[in-house]
Amino acid sequence: MGAELLGPDRAGQDDIVLAWEGRNVIAVRLPQLSDSLDHILAAMERRHGMPLADLDRKAKQSVVRTLEARGAFSVRHGVETVAGALGVSRFTVYNYLNREHAAKGE
Repeated sequence: MGAELLGPDRAGQDDIVLAWEGRNVIAVRLPQLSDSLDHILAAMERRHGMPLADLDRKAKQSVVRTLEARGAFSVRHGVETVAGALGVSRFTVYNYLNREHAAKGE
């Protein structure tokens, strides 16, 4: 998902340092959440073999369900980012989300 591996001596405050047998061996720098969303969208395009905007409505609804399960809409401007990738309006993304929640009885 776009993480970066660093030597433990280069680790910053927000990095995760991994130790083995009591010795720091590597640090992992996680990307910003918004960068992760871009990686997820790119992976979904690769999986579908085409830009997400070219998918039919049913496939776009499936993409929105998958993205919701992965927390995409907890990211600031997540709905706007997804709407842009799907080639639909924010209103349409909210409709897809609401339809899914209604189907689950939430």
